[in-house]
Amino acid sequence: MSKKIIFTLVFVLVLSLSILPLAGCSGSSQGGGDDELIPLPVGATPVPHAEILEFVKDEMANRGYDLQIRQFTDYVQPNLATDSGEIIANFFQHVPYMEHFNEEYGTELVSVFPVHFEPYGLYKARVETLEDLPDGAIIAVPNDPTNEARALQLLQATGLITLRDGAGLTATKMDIVDNPKNLDIKELEAAQIPLVLPDVDMAVINGNYALQADLHVGTDTVAVEDKESIGAATFANPIVVKAGNENDKGVLELIKVLNSGDVRDFINGKYDGGVVPVF
Repeated sequence: MSKKIIFTLVFVLVLSLSILPLAGCSGSSQGGGDDELIPLPVGATPVPHAEILEFVKDEMANRGYDLQIRQFTDYVQPNLATDSGEIIANFFQHVPYMEHFNEEYGTELVSVFPVHFEPYGLYKARVETLEDLPDGAIIAVPNDPTNEARALQLLQATGLITLRDGAGLTATKMDIVDNPKNLDIKELEAAQIPLVLPDVDMAVINGNYALQADLHVGTDTVAVEDKESIGAATFANPIVVKAGNENDKGVLELIKVLNSGDVRDFINGKYDGGVVPVF
């Protein structure tokens, strides 16, 4: 055999070996396709929303989507990012807050799938029981309109205050018609309330912020919204998108994955009543 033939055979062999690994890596993680995962950016507050999304991240990958969870620590930026198209959806708020936000900021956000309800609690701080609340006790409540009304409804349910008839979800401090303990109700940004517990007697805290602060509905509250309350009926937390994106394929796939027994069991098992699935 001539040197020329030997060289040619060696060259062909080397070329074949260099191609084989590329052929072996050509399939995607979807088991046969050659497309990469489709990015699906969704905004969420850390607890429990981002945790629930993390639970379904692998299943979304199985369906061809890279669920990119963008965490936010406030209630404004995720809505602005959704409206601008920076993210396709968000998961952190209830519908009354979303509707108020649309009015205030001129956004066009819509709810597409309710996931869970987070019962508000009246949390212990310097005082452990309702009976021990002194005259003039300080109680912190969220300062945004819908959440403040919800907090005041909970205070009314405990008998601490009475609101005017019909105040409902528009209630403010001005709607208090009876306050026998002369409570000093402090309106604060919702995310800050767990941080001020050492400085108040009790506080009404949003469910997600209570979870973030490692506060527990079963042990750290003196009162909790009932499942038949106006809060439970009105304040489920949905997946939210900009109007026109309701039928986005990735969003529809996310809804299918969330609407499952596995997700329901995860929520019930992890949050022990602090988060209640509504699907």
